[in-house]
Amino acid sequence: MAGVYLAVYLACGVLMVRWLLPRHSPMARVWLGASLGLLLMMWLPALCAFALDFTLAAHWVALIPLALATGGCFLLRDRRSVSRWDERETQLLKQCLWVVLPLTILSGYLQYTHMVRVDAAGNWNVGQSTYGDLPMHMSFITGLKNAAFPPDYPFYPGQQLSYPFLMDSLSTSFYLMGCSLQLALILPGTLMMALCYLGVMILAREMTLGKKTVVLAALLFFLNGGLGFLYDFDQAAGREADGTLTLVDRVENILTGYYKTPTNQPDPNNLRWSNVIADLMIPQRTLLGGWCMVIPCFYLLYTCFDPGKRETLGSVRGEVLLGVWGGALPLIHTHSFVALALCSVGMLVYDMLHDEERGAQFRRYLRYGAIAAVLSVPQLVLFTFAQVFQGGESNSFIKLWFNWVNNPYGNGELRDFYLWFYVKNIGLPVIALILAVIERDRHTRRIFSGAAVIIIVAELIRFQPNPYDNNKLLYLAWLLCCMIVANWCRSVWHRMKGMRARPVMAAAAAVVVFLSAGLTLWRECVSSYQAFNHYAVEAGEYARDNTEEGSVFLSGTQHLNPVSSIGGRTTVCGPDLWLYYHGFDTDERKEDIEAFLTDPAGNASVLAKYDVDYIYVSSYERSDYAVDEAALDELFDVVFENYEATIYKVPEG
Repeated sequence: MAGVYLAVYLACGVLMVRWLLPRHSPMARVWLGASLGLLLMMWLPALCAFALDFTLAAHWVALIPLALATGGCFLLRDRRSVSRWDERETQLLKQCLWVVLPLTILSGYLQYTHMVRVDAAGNWNVGQSTYGDLPMHMSFITGLKNAAFPPDYPFYPGQQLSYPFLMDSLSTSFYLMGCSLQLALILPGTLMMALCYLGVMILAREMTLGKKTVVLAALLFFLNGGLGFLYDFDQAAGREADGTLTLVDRVENILTGYYKTPTNQPDPNNLRWSNVIADLMIPQRTLLGGWCMVIPCFYLLYTCFDPGKRETLGSVRGEVLLGVWGGALPLIHTHSFVALALCSVGMLVYDMLHDEERGAQFRRYLRYGAIAAVLSVPQLVLFTFAQVFQGGESNSFIKLWFNWVNNPYGNGELRDFYLWFYVKNIGLPVIALILAVIERDRHTRRIFSGAAVIIIVAELIRFQPNPYDNNKLLYLAWLLCCMIVANWCRSVWHRMKGMRARPVMAAAAAVVVFLSAGLTLWRECVSSYQAFNHYAVEAGEYARDNTEEGSVFLSGTQHLNPVSSIGGRTTVCGPDLWLYYHGFDTDERKEDIEAFLTDPAGNASVLAKYDVDYIYVSSYERSDYAVDEAALDELFDVVFENYEATIYKVPEG
């Protein structure tokens, strides 16, 4: 059922793009269409859920607006001839077989190993990068099943879920239709990663000036690393004074240590430019959904407004589609929406200064921007702003903050010299970018105008309590910069023609640029951590199958909570690992939980305060609190018990 439902949306998306944008290349139309289908599959059932809850009924009803939208695109279709397959498409297809296909296979494997791999004993395992955040996304996915909209946080009841949830609700759609939780995670994740790879290749074909630059731009973005390997191998040729830490030892440390890769060592080396595949696209599902949707927006923004592209690929339909697409972003990934808005402002300013058709160009931007604003403002006001401004000054999201994580306390004390911080984190491409921007090239500067505004804002303003999250803006700016770097490398390569050392120099540069990423991905491929042992899984599945939907559990605040992640049930309070960075002060709830678990009889009012239906006591609660289990056994009925956990039923009234 889930496969057929997905296929219907993908087919409708491809048809819509075929009718609205016939002048775009066949591969671009298929990619845009598949991405549009996923966009609609995220949004339409969610919209229907406001009336019908997030149920199967809402999904069937959502097919009605899907059919209406598809029919409307047919009636409003562009009647120009359709762009056909040509040698340029064949060239891109071959390049995708060399880049997109291997990266998709790698991503599918990482999705399999990182999104709850079940071993022979029944334990649920994850990867290094998904150990922290995956249980949160699992809680959203399982908790949204049949939930009323707008939903509450599943681990902070009474508070509307303002975190962008449509990527997780997409997985809930698969889960509702009979997919296992594992498949509901893996299937959309792998599909979206493949669309990101393909999308960057297609975007690079439009933004770069050579055939091979398409491949280089994609590799620079997805195999990003930097010079972190220098820290790992600075004495690798020999031995240290005590005879340890040979080359083999150092590689083993990368492959077995916890965050010892060359791209992610906050302490002591201040390496923070994580590889986008290992540490962003795989674990950060909301970011993945945002990138899958914002890359098509970048493509439409460029083809509709660039003076060299708009005559052949631009159209009012494309501008309207861009406005709708961009306006749908906030509840998918707010950072992607902000990055698109900032990029659009930068390119608008550049075009107003340099475009010969300023008036017509401004009207194009106005048309696109007005549609995006009308669609996005309700999401921002009702969801995003409600969260951003709820914490007060002590826990404010938005704050002036210079130089990202190189300024860890926001007081201007930089850990590294400003430029060196980016050189060591991003590597030689940063130097290439600086040299490229110096050149008087309008093509380069127009692309950089969009990236520069994102960079400036991300370097001066912190958008969440965790300043590291500004990388979600910086990486999208870097995506645009990779196009510039690829073009500059092409120019340098041609100028070096005739030099016998040219291939050797290229090989050496490739090692320096991609070694850190290679080691990081190798580490992620072999990483495995147990998230839930089979006893915890049994407890979570009991909660899922034998307690009422919407039930509230009182438990500890550990992030590995099977009641929430597997059972899809609400808990009184989740971990600060998530909630603090979502703007919540959890002190009162944590104090209430501790008070009840240590003295159930004397703090029975806590159960009424949070409308608790069940009490969950596991090895985590026994370790974190002085749990009075004798009192719990006397006061409440045990409905489930195994080696790991006990579940008590709170009597009604």
